[in-house]
Amino acid sequence: MARVGGRNSWIAVPVGLGCAAIVGALIWLSLPMVPVTVAWAGDMLRNATAPRVEPPADETPARQTLAGKAPECRALYSDALWNEMTWTGRTLLDQNLDPPPTTVTSLTEVLAPDVRVTCSWTASDGGAVSSTLAAVDDEAPALAEAALRGQGFSCATGEEGLRCTGGAGDAIEAHVFREGLWLVSLETTWHPEDYATRLERQVFG
Repeated sequence: MARVGGRNSWIAVPVGLGCAAIVGALIWLSLPMVPVTVAWAGDMLRNATAPRVEPPADETPARQTLAGKAPECRALYSDALWNEMTWTGRTLLDQNLDPPPTTVTSLTEVLAPDVRVTCSWTASDGGAVSSTLAAVDDEAPALAEAALRGQGFSCATGEEGLRCTGGAGDAIEAHVFREGLWLVSLETTWHPEDYATRLERQVFG
């Protein structure tokens, strides 16, 4: 066999053995992580294919709020809506206790809501969506309907409570009063499909 010019076997052999030893050492060091990796992969596959279990009615964000628990923003959103909100390119979520987002500022003063959580989303293009879940008095729906109708909102009362919608320009505002709670959302230039309806369905079940 012809030798390749410039290759020194006295150097090539030790270097080759050294590389093989390093690779072997790395494999030996990684062996303890093999069971962990296999278990992690199995859990991921099981979670991805397992059906989503809906929480009992008494564990909805609304019921938790009425029980005195402060819900997290994640609990207010279904998996599908949460994915839409977080995958809309560089969105930022700020969870806080800010007053309900509404253009009818006097409404907040009149109702004096007990804010449990406010979820404020901001998109990279400047669009914003903000929602608040708050506890209110029994008189709140009647007061709110009068105030909102006076500002041009469209309201409807049904077995499940009061709903009012309105807005000006690129803004859409939705109010829901059910079970002693006030769920209000304000969308500015960013309008996820059926946002207010899907949010209400997740919150109240």
